Amino acid sequence: MTFTSFKNARIVRSGWLQEGGRRLDCNPYMSGALEARDTLKQLKARKDALSTLTTGHTGGIYNGPVFARIWVDDPRYGVPFLSNSDMLNADLANLPLLQRRYAESKKLAHLELSPGTTLITCSGTIGRMTYVRPDMAGMWSSQHIMKVVPDPERVPAGYLYAYLSSRYGVPLVVSGTYGAIIQHIEPEHIAELPVPRFAPEVEQRIDQAIVRSASLRDEASRTLKSATAELLSSAGLPAMSTNGAVTPFSVSSVCASSIQRRCDGFFHSRYHLDATDAIKRSGRFQTLAQFTSSIVEPNRFKRVVLDADSGGVPLFGTSSIFWSDPEASYYLPRKLAEPYIVSTNTLLVPRSGQLQGVIGCPVLPYGEIIGGAVSEDAIRINCHTPVEAGLLFIFLTSDYGLRQLKARAFGSSIPHLDVRQIGECLMPELDQEVADRIGRAGLKVSELRSEALRLEREARRAVEEQIEGSE
Repeated sequence: MTFTSFKNARIVRSGWLQEGGRRLDCNPYMSGALEARDTLKQLKARKDALSTLTTGHTGGIYNGPVFARIWVDDPRYGVPFLSNSDMLNADLANLPLLQRRYAESKKLAHLELSPGTTLITCSGTIGRMTYVRPDMAGMWSSQHIMKVVPDPERVPAGYLYAYLSSRYGVPLVVSGTYGAIIQHIEPEHIAELPVPRFAPEVEQRIDQAIVRSASLRDEASRTLKSATAELLSSAGLPAMSTNGAVTPFSVSSVCASSIQRRCDGFFHSRYHLDATDAIKRSGRFQTLAQFTSSIVEPNRFKRVVLDADSGGVPLFGTSSIFWSDPEASYYLPRKLAEPYIVSTNTLLVPRSGQLQGVIGCPVLPYGEIIGGAVSEDAIRINCHTPVEAGLLFIFLTSDYGLRQLKARAFGSSIPHLDVRQIGECLMPELDQEVADRIGRAGLKVSELRSEALRLEREARRAVEEQIEGSE
């Protein structure tokens, strides 16, 4: 997805003021929206207003009411809740649970997601989008996420998403932004957004690519879940679940020798000890230091920023490596980026952040992250082979891995991971045949996400080519 830079001043044509609703703030003119509108005006193809292509609650374009969060821990009484930051992530396995009775009430029932819907962030960072895939069905969404529900009788859902997330759709969405401190858009701001229409076979081809991409991401989620279950079963470890509760209240007693290195209560809480005790009882285990080739915390470095078309190496931050469509922060000269380039042998673990966030959550690189550079804020856990990296990824994404990594965070305001302590985490030893099979499943997750990303970007590019070729 392309987002316009606001760093350069621009000259605004007088005619744009009328087209921009006579707004004198910069948003409508700096987003690229008016250039996009000029291009669309020159199209010979028919253009439909977005509101004529949607259906459902309040016409099919809506966000939601402001409402209090009522959380639960038991999946029987809760539904997964998607925030505007969560919606970008490839892995949605550990979302907090909103009380089911409250979610299904008349006030909030329309916030349940259905596959094919386009989601748009409408508060804070505006205009980021995702397509609701099969594994997101039955989730509820925040009021900070705008829903665009396509009418299947009028437009293919995948085509509509590909257009809205293209370099012509995003500026038009963003142009309606208002607010000085926290920016917002409302449904009425995009209701009349023009949607170009092309031959049915063209729209269907683009739609099929998006639908296939969503299916692959769903398969990746199911593969991850299945491989995790097999690992725990093979190791004799009972299933446990955090349900988003990283810091539950617990009481435990520990021997004096165990507090020589760590005196903080969270490290000695049942949240952590339940995981390590179960692994020890399994009988066969090893430390991450024994399993891996190295665990490295990169040095900080001075940025030399290049343009996207310069041939430089993309640099990804520790937030975007979790996204289903990772977005490079900027590009670096290859010589400078070389020490920070990652491969399929490497797991990435953010070393700082809040316990409820990404700190301690592992990522096996996929898409352009492979061969790209990643910020020094991500610890590198290097394995001997890609299959071993896949196995470690499956284990560390389980509750047994996550609990151990998060428990090693220290600091009150902004917790950090101590790279020297990560190697002390325990993991079960498996028979080689089982370990290889689970490791290959971990690699398959990465491959599925890479292919899904390729298809989505191709679909978006196809929309842009149709627009540019029809001028």
